[in-house]
Amino acid sequence: MSTIENDKIIDESTCTETEPKEEKNDTEEEEDLSKLLLPDVQNLPLIPPSAVETNFITYFALDFTKPAHDQYIYRHANGLCVIGLAASHIAFKDEGGITAIDYNVGKSDRSGVKVTGKRKKNAQQFEANTALCKVSTKKDSYIVRCCVKGSLLEVNQQLVTHPELLNVSANREGYIAIMMPRPADWLKIKASLVSLHEYKKMREVSCDINHVVPCNDTSKETS
Repeated sequence: MSTIENDKIIDESTCTETEPKEEKNDTEEEEDLSKLLLPDVQNLPLIPPSAVETNFITYFALDFTKPAHDQYIYRHANGLCVIGLAASHIAFKDEGGITAIDYNVGKSDRSGVKVTGKRKKNAQQFEANTALCKVSTKKDSYIVRCCVKGSLLEVNQQLVTHPELLNVSANREGYIAIMMPRPADWLKIKASLVSLHEYKKMREVSCDINHVVPCNDTSKETS
């Protein structure tokens, strides 16, 4: 059947209701938008990523100069490298853990470093195998190395009075020092380091609730 409306012939048999269809499309769009904006709770990690995992890329120097002398290097996008003891370091295997730390090694006291200004004046230049400090347990002592060639910008003064931080938070408040390698020097040492994934596999360790070992490596480095 056809009708005449405003001088136009309309075939009613071909007319279809489009409004319900449009409503269905709107609903689907809202559902898609919700999926993008609201994460699926079932897919969320049991442990949220830490600041280290979010802002740094984790590397490890295994058996550095001596067996079981494992250290970590957290590298920031700006080139800064945080140096510390890996969870698998031999010092943590001694009964009672680490009891003291001494930055007075080599020919100078590393804790006396005072770097100023954007150009990091007074920063000492060290090789990768230069001693940073000495950590002691009840039965032995161990030398901690720089791991990267570069400028020593800071040492963790808290550890002098609170060495117990190394036992409970070596990968956070218990870091040893902060270094700034030159890009060319970093690329050289990077080739000898292992990734977080490789470290877990080689040392057979996994993350835990205290983040003694980072759970994920969420950052990516381009160089």
